[in-house]
Amino acid sequence: MGDVLVFAEHQEGHFPKTTLVAVGAGLELARKQGGACVGVVAGARADELAGELAAYGLGKVVVLDHPALTGRLADAYAQALAWTVSRLGAETLLATATAAGKDLMPRVAARMGAPMAADVIAFNDDASVVRPMYAGSALATVELQGKPRVITVRATAFEAAKPVASAAPVEKLTPEFDAAALKMRLVGFNATKSDRPQLTEASIVVSGGRGLKSAENFKEVLEPLVDELGAAMGASRAAVDAGFVPNDLQVGQTGKVVAPALYVAVGISGAIQHLAGMKDSKVIVAVNKDEEAPIFSVADYGLVADLFKAVPEMTTEVKKLKHA
Repeated sequence: MGDVLVFAEHQEGHFPKTTLVAVGAGLELARKQGGACVGVVAGARADELAGELAAYGLGKVVVLDHPALTGRLADAYAQALAWTVSRLGAETLLATATAAGKDLMPRVAARMGAPMAADVIAFNDDASVVRPMYAGSALATVELQGKPRVITVRATAFEAAKPVASAAPVEKLTPEFDAAALKMRLVGFNATKSDRPQLTEASIVVSGGRGLKSAENFKEVLEPLVDELGAAMGASRAAVDAGFVPNDLQVGQTGKVVAPALYVAVGISGAIQHLAGMKDSKVIVAVNKDEEAPIFSVADYGLVADLFKAVPEMTTEVKKLKHA
């Protein structure tokens, strides 16, 4: 039986949509492998969160209970997950390719000497997987030889799991640790607080690029449109590298991958690395003064205009529509 173990990442006492995507992907893979899908949760409020996770169609939920897991440190979680995979005899360990997933899953694979595929977008019936390469310009079919195997899935590629009528049983385990191998310690955790939706969960995303020219213009020109639309704000790598906005807003191959219902790209040229992070959006609107900008090749609607004139006009029109 090919059981799938899903690492259930949680933030501030709740499961983000990206975790429910991992559960949905795990359920799909378990069906293909003829096994069960088991959720694994650890850290603060794990018992409470396990009860919530049990409602999403899993065969079982496992709570990992150990003081070393309270600080969200990757070396402790890697040990705990490797131990759990071995203890339960799972064939696959799966997580979403979030920042935490990208940090943690390679460590687990290395500890177990297991094959790994990152950023998977599909599972084939022959047990191979599909993942993008070259910033999404090519798709590779990959066969992982050996078991267990480790997989991270792209958050925009699978449907999030839905609640079901019956709850899965919950089991508590205390993982064994090699204390000498725990090299990390938590110095502090500074969460970014915002009234706006999270970038990876928002239905509307408005992103700015180097064309905005300064941090002040992000605030004075772009933010009013973001807030009128009730959107999350994103940015290109060029804008982040220039120091206009913090890097947690970066959309692209080396940032966050998003697929909202509406993506508005303002002053973004459309380098392939940025397109890799947003081209699956349902509707893409681009504003750029360069009519040859690559962003227009993926845009559903394109406006060739000076953004410093066009964006305030868009904000005004959105306000009119909201109050009509």
